Amino acid sequence: MLTTLDKYIIGKYLSTFFFAILICSMISMAIDFSDKVRTFIESACTLKNILVDYYPGFVLHMTGLLMPMYVLITVVFFTSRLAFNSEILSVLNAGVSFQRLMRPYLIAAGFITVLHLALSNYFIPIKNQSRLWFERTFVWTDKQQVKSSNIHFMMGPTTKAYIKGYDSKAKRISTLRMQELDGSRIKSILEADNVVWKEETQKWTLQSYAVRNFDGLKEQYHRYTTPLDTNINLAPQDFIFYHNQNEEMTSVALNNAIERDRSRGFSNTRLYSIELYRRFADAFTNIILTVIGLAVAGRKVRGGMGLHLAIAIGIGFVFILLQKFAISFASSGNVPVGLGMWLPNIAFTLVAAWLVLRAQK
Repeated sequence: MLTTLDKYIIGKYLSTFFFAILICSMISMAIDFSDKVRTFIESACTLKNILVDYYPGFVLHMTGLLMPMYVLITVVFFTSRLAFNSEILSVLNAGVSFQRLMRPYLIAAGFITVLHLALSNYFIPIKNQSRLWFERTFVWTDKQQVKSSNIHFMMGPTTKAYIKGYDSKAKRISTLRMQELDGSRIKSILEADNVVWKEETQKWTLQSYAVRNFDGLKEQYHRYTTPLDTNINLAPQDFIFYHNQNEEMTSVALNNAIERDRSRGFSNTRLYSIELYRRFADAFTNIILTVIGLAVAGRKVRGGMGLHLAIAIGIGFVFILLQKFAISFASSGNVPVGLGMWLPNIAFTLVAAWLVLRAQK
């Protein structure tokens, strides 16, 4: 059951947190608008595109990205005020232990962690779809990358494909070669020189093709000139990729993309795995930074709030730096993805434990 002290601290925590989000969101929007105002004027985007398609997703994206920093600044800010007004000292002198004082902080941090998980795993990726569409259409028009030649992948557990060339504008494949495997042996080969995507049927059409079937040392060859619609496990969007396309995928979609690309033999699933682990690791960072913020700002010092905020900014800078190193190590394959993304949390958990032991009792 929550006491009056618990409700007071939780109320201070959450009200300060959401106020910090509001202020920082307004500042980030103002900076972003000043950076893109020329693009808004010169491009063909409408006011609806800017206010509905872009900025809601931008605000949510920045909130999810910086939420641990907002938490740290929030805890340091209002706890420093409590310490300056001798409220923390009065609570401790009344016989309340530091561990008991942590309870309302952890309750509020738990609520924010759940909120962060919901946002980063579902709501932010959904809004990122419209945000990234806007940026790719009107701002970063040259960021699209297309796999256009010499593409190898698995279209199924026993089906291997090779594509010599792909025209993204015409949605046309030149020289498709598909091999059906039986262990290490080739059962059949399908070859087509001209394969076209049909929007109305959502299928690939083989204009003419040849099939070679193998039975031991025997081979049967058939050539067909009649067009054939076929359900190849491939779509035009599979040839197009962006460096940040994982940001617009929910966690369920990320898991599906990882399984799909692994089955096709693609090697870029590590980027999807990093994004998936990052979302969960960042959410639990809120709890760790809450404990650190309380331990740092719970002591009344001569420098007051200014010193506490300076320490918080320094801690935040070190955390972001360590996080960037961890992402680099995980991307390069030097460490497992899960360990790499949780490494900053592990390190700062040790820092939090050390600060709690040295906190004012």
